[in-house]
Amino acid sequence: MITSRARRRVAAVLGLAAALAPFVAAPAVSAPSAASHRVTPEPPAADAVRAELDGLKVEPPHSMSGYSRARFPHWIKQYGECDTREVVLSRDGSGVTQDSMCRAVAGSWYSPYDDKTLDSASKVDIDHMVPLANAWRSGADNWATDRRKAFANDLDNAQLYAVSASSNRSKGDQSPDQWSPPNQDFWCVYSRSWGHIKSVYGLSVTQPEKDKLVAMLDTCD
Repeated sequence: MITSRARRRVAAVLGLAAALAPFVAAPAVSAPSAASHRVTPEPPAADAVRAELDGLKVEPPHSMSGYSRARFPHWIKQYGECDTREVVLSRDGSGVTQDSMCRAVAGSWYSPYDDKTLDSASKVDIDHMVPLANAWRSGADNWATDRRKAFANDLDNAQLYAVSASSNRSKGDQSPDQWSPPNQDFWCVYSRSWGHIKSVYGLSVTQPEKDKLVAMLDTCD
């Protein structure tokens, strides 16, 4: 039998716990780990991307009015001190060493656009497969900021590639009919990635863009 004295002690303990509850820190929630983004996403096979292209709207490019890169918040923190750029540098490089701020201080990177190997992160750009300005002209001008941010930092689809700064700047915001990688061995992956990203985000294509993508997909066969 529980005595009156025991009941009073239990009530006192419960009361103290309730009083302290607001001051007890909630359990920490783990940030996403690097492990989930160690492999470059593989785009679908060529036949699947051909079908995706057939489902896209074909239209002239939208106006660039109102565009700026700031409309696409990019290189956001992914976990700890690691932002999107550093995650891709670690993922796509070989022998990458990072400092306490997650910055790549050593390693090497293969640039598939121009078949070059780079020995310093300062020589590497993280390219948006479908450039931000091209996305704007293809429908992102009508998106909310959160969707633009997701697009600009997409680690789950084949949207971000570590490439030479020179090839990235040569590409600029051009579509495949205007610029394609000098390394034609990469055309298959490039066209599969480009077409799939356009499909994932429901972006439009121009007719010349679609024609060039179809021709590049033929290199996969």
